[in-house]
Amino acid sequence: MNIPTILVTGANGQVGSELRALANSYPQIHFTFTTRKDLPIEKADALEKFFSRYKPEYLINAAAYTAVDQAESEKEKVYSINTEAVSIMAALCKKYHTQFIHISTDYVFDGSAGIPYTEDSVPNPTGVYGSSKLEGEQLALQLNAQSLIVRTSWVYSRFGKNFVKTILRLMEEKQEIDVVNDQFGSPTYAADLAETLVFIISNCKKQIENSPGIFHYSNKGIISWYEFALAVKEITGSLCQVNPITTEEYPTIAKRPAFSALDGSRIQKVFGIRLKDWKTSLATCLHQIKNAP
Repeated sequence: MNIPTILVTGANGQVGSELRALANSYPQIHFTFTTRKDLPIEKADALEKFFSRYKPEYLINAAAYTAVDQAESEKEKVYSINTEAVSIMAALCKKYHTQFIHISTDYVFDGSAGIPYTEDSVPNPTGVYGSSKLEGEQLALQLNAQSLIVRTSWVYSRFGKNFVKTILRLMEEKQEIDVVNDQFGSPTYAADLAETLVFIISNCKKQIENSPGIFHYSNKGIISWYEFALAVKEITGSLCQVNPITTEEYPTIAKRPAFSALDGSRIQKVFGIRLKDWKTSLATCLHQIKNAP
């Protein structure tokens, strides 16, 4: 029996870590996980050697430079990882007949829409991070028309740094916290995204071949960061007071989209998946964090 190999870059990130946690549940798939230390994705020769040795059937690129504010002062580094490396991977995937699956972001949009963004919505990033991710998408599709681009938003998990873990820490440290209430989007539990990617690879080969391109994925529901924090408080039973504030009251170096909810209709229709409710997934993640060894 031919056991397919899935190469996962960004193995220590949130999606990469959740894929690693899932791997044991899929003995019919061989996963190879790499970090930038193992495989410097911006170096074409290193990637070429890796491809010629392992010949993966799939590459999930979960590696990215995601420090949105810091990105404004590290433009060269950001573009190296989010743009140039993506173009190299996409081209190599075409050469080696590897299916390229690349994770992108809601930050390709400016946040001025009042309804969820579809894959046909016109991108207009406002910062270095979003611009670098958009150019990465465009190059991937130019160099490899079979690329699968999965845009996601407000990613959190039990791993790494994210909004949910920050709120948990602040609620333990403080009696009250302030959270922005005029930025809206859809949270994405990284474990749900990881499961969806493996499901698509395992069950939807024909659909991938027939419908490559861009897909939007997040959990179901649109909320503000304040409502997100309130849900963390409610589920955990925290006594910390959560106060709503405006974006103006919480200035950041890089501009955040005021509205970046993604319309997940296409990914559901093409691959036959069901988006999970954001609050149900949040409760699952909080349970895992609470019971972590």
